[in-house]
Amino acid sequence: MKSQPKCIIFDCDGVLVDSEPITARVLIKMSKEIGVDIDMEYVEANFTGNSWAGCAALIEAKGDLKLPATFEQEYRQRSSAAFKKEIQPIKSIPELINSLAIPFAVASSGPPTKIRLNLGLINLLDKFEPHVYSCWDLGKWKPDPAIYLHTAKILGVAPADCIVVEDSLFGVKAGVAGGFRTIGYATEYTAPALEAAGAELIFDMEELFAIVPTTR
Repeated sequence: MKSQPKCIIFDCDGVLVDSEPITARVLIKMSKEIGVDIDMEYVEANFTGNSWAGCAALIEAKGDLKLPATFEQEYRQRSSAAFKKEIQPIKSIPELINSLAIPFAVASSGPPTKIRLNLGLINLLDKFEPHVYSCWDLGKWKPDPAIYLHTAKILGVAPADCIVVEDSLFGVKAGVAGGFRTIGYATEYTAPALEAAGAELIFDMEELFAIVPTTR
């Protein structure tokens, strides 16, 4: 029987907020505008949980070109506008966050402004502040476990006593490498890779109520 966790750290995109389909659509459209043909399957397989530098390098390699200097800025602007119209929380996340009985934080590969924007749009930012952490602040990206080790240290909890919740292979690898009990929020498509990387699989956030202490 596993010991009861003392804290829980969430990735943001695809774990707290259903942002990944939105960003994928923006990136696919912008890539097509510069002559690079990528589709949703390619984005899901290669970009989920990846750093911006990693995604940009893949687009450049696929198109055999250099991205325009304004590409990232325009991507941020277009995706932020789309978030404000479309963003929704992952099912059961608001109920879970509002009933957690242990410390929690968010540790994401996204820029701090994006994390705070999206958590604010689903009315959860005040629940997480000040424990909102970004790989951009450290200059180290998943699968490097640095962001999770940094977060656990601030929370004052050893990695072995803390749960990480991730939906991407990069994130799962980061959690496992840091010595965290790593929960993989999976789909039928992603489950085999996440499990092979060392994640315990869940397919609905409702399952976390049986894993972490809550007031429910």
